[in-house]
Amino acid sequence: MSILAWIIVGLLGGLISKALMPGPQPGGLIFTILLGIAGAFVGGFLSVALGVGNGIDGFDMGTIALSALGAMLILFVYRALGGAHSIRI
Repeated sequence: MSILAWIIVGLLGGLISKALMPGPQPGGLIFTILLGIAGAFVGGFLSVALGVGNGIDGFDMGTIALSALGAMLILFVYRALGGAHSIRI
C-alpha cells in the first residue's frame, strides 16, 4: 500500500477504535492516525499468527477492521498499564 493508503487506513481504524472504546481517549488527529497504523500492524500480525488471514494486503474493509481491532488492543494495553486516562479502582 502507498503512504496515503496507510494514512487513510490509520485514520479510519483509529477513529473506529476510539469510538468503540468507552471513556476519554488520549491524543489528537496525529495520534489517532499513528494508533490506527500501529493497529493495522498488530491486527495483521495476529491474523497471520492465528491462521485466519494473510495480513494486510490492500485497502479494503478487512484492512480497516484489522486496524481498528489492533488499535483497540493497543488502547486496552495502554489503559491496563496505567495510561493517563485509565480508570483506577
